[in-house]
Amino acid sequence: MSEAARGHLAMLLFSALVAGSFSLGVLVANDIAPTALNALRFALAAVIVGTVAVATHGIPRSAFRAPWRYLVLGGIFGAYFVLMFEGLKTAPAVSASAVFTLTPIIAAIAGWFLLRQVTTPRMALALLIGAAGALWVIFRADLGLLMQFHVGRGEAIYFAGCVAHAVYTPLVRLLNRGEPAVVFTFGMLLAGGLLVGIWGWSDIVATDWAALSPLVWVTLGYLAVFASSATFVLLQYATLRLPSAKVMAYTYLTPTWVVVWEFMLGHGTPPVILLGGVGLSVLALLLLLRDEG
Repeated sequence: MSEAARGHLAMLLFSALVAGSFSLGVLVANDIAPTALNALRFALAAVIVGTVAVATHGIPRSAFRAPWRYLVLGGIFGAYFVLMFEGLKTAPAVSASAVFTLTPIIAAIAGWFLLRQVTTPRMALALLIGAAGALWVIFRADLGLLMQFHVGRGEAIYFAGCVAHAVYTPLVRLLNRGEPAVVFTFGMLLAGGLLVGIWGWSDIVATDWAALSPLVWVTLGYLAVFASSATFVLLQYATLRLPSAKVMAYTYLTPTWVVVWEFMLGHGTPPVILLGGVGLSVLALLLLLRDEG
């Protein structure tokens, strides 16, 4: 399997794991301050990834050359997660998912400015098809529901987070100096946890941790292990092997995975018509797999 193919496989798993954070995050967004939740999430993820890094590659002193790189990346990704949960307090899941589909286009723009990565015509077509498929799933093939979409405060907050997420992707390639993905991720998590912890210290102190519901702890565990530790490594791994637009194009699969998650959580069976949107998302990915640009 080629390095590019491994990158695509990593992002396929990434999209499935990220979708779980939407389904679970909506359930607890108003039960705990976003900064408190994400500070602990980053801390737990740093312990997990750091342990893996020590057990595999080790953490050489050279990995912490120019530590400002980790502060930049950790701050950007920490901001994304805090803004995501802040936005989910008021933004409906449908609207938030719609905002999320803008990320690949923003990533393509950021990739050009930061790395001069060119979006080929086939890749651009794939991005448009993927966006159409994602919107099909998000709005359940209901044009009336699409027309009702409006941008509220929560959507605007989350959009700022999505911009941070999109910029993060090309920055990983720009700032990485040959460190293995797991080591580089560890440095980012340490820095991100530190910055989020400082930013939300008052919320952390004010949180009654003992009174939190079991669902919050389950969500925190999932976020730390799967939606942080695993996805951060997968994202770093793929970003070093694929153009930014291709990496972020996998966000188009997130609404489809969310439908699967909702079904597994007992929230109902999706209508068959949604398969059309899933088909468009798959077609977009096939175009990306064939694209050599």
